[in-house]
Amino acid sequence: MEALKERIRQEGQNLGRGILKIDSFLNHQIDAALLAQVGEEIAARFTAARSTRILTAEVSGIIPAVMTGKVLGLPVVYARKHKPITMMEPVFVDSAPSHTKGGEVLLMVSPEFLHKGDRVLIVDDFLASGKTIDGLARIVQNAGAELVGIAAVVEKSFEMGRETLAHWGVPIESMAIITDMSDGKIELA
Repeated sequence: MEALKERIRQEGQNLGRGILKIDSFLNHQIDAALLAQVGEEIAARFTAARSTRILTAEVSGIIPAVMTGKVLGLPVVYARKHKPITMMEPVFVDSAPSHTKGGEVLLMVSPEFLHKGDRVLIVDDFLASGKTIDGLARIVQNAGAELVGIAAVVEKSFEMGRETLAHWGVPIESMAIITDMSDGKIELA
């Protein structure tokens, strides 16, 4: 997606330690038009997967997941990181390390919204180490649902997340791929 790559080139900031700041259009302020294009592109790449549900992680994955869900006409479920009093036990739970927050985060999904037999497309903002998406995929598996694909807005290929997720045996698509962030640069594929 050239429009996304151009925004990364113009506004992305390399904060070091592999952290890319793109808060001006994705992770704090949302460029709705750009994210609508991202949703359309993800939907086009996964139409044949016949998904019945989209799963993402709270918070930054929600917008691209919703934009994709709108195009595909699918409900979007997001894994919560804090259990609200409205979420009844039992819940599907897994954990993943947070690169930007430091430490482990819990990912929780109510069985009310993820069912055996669902065909699930995971959509997230970043694919870096792959550990958060791997946790989401384990939740899909524990629910008795079928993982049919993984989509990311931005992939940092140098963190090897795609390789971490290869064991799921599903298509993995990224809208922009960053190949190098050493020495303060942001190099796109």
